[in-house]
Amino acid sequence: MAQAVEAYRGITATEEFKYLEILRTRTKHDEAQALMNARRKEREHWQDVVADKDALIADRDVALADRDVALADKDAIIAELRAQLEKQ
Repeated sequence: MAQAVEAYRGITATEEFKYLEILRTRTKHDEAQALMNARRKEREHWQDVVADKDALIADRDVALADRDVALADKDAIIAELRAQLEKQ
């Protein structure tokens, strides 16, 4: 057992092993960063899509409100004209 421990220490003490361990750690970190950035970009993309859809809905709501005002004005004019016709 002591020989196995010494052999392990001998392997882990080499510069090559240390370098590989550093590379492994950096690779894991870089992968995590890449995944986080991809998720952030996807979230931002969908937030933009939702904002665009919300803007379209708001524009439609304004158009409908304008049409409702126009119809109310038309109804008021028609009521006024009917009142004038009934007076005659």
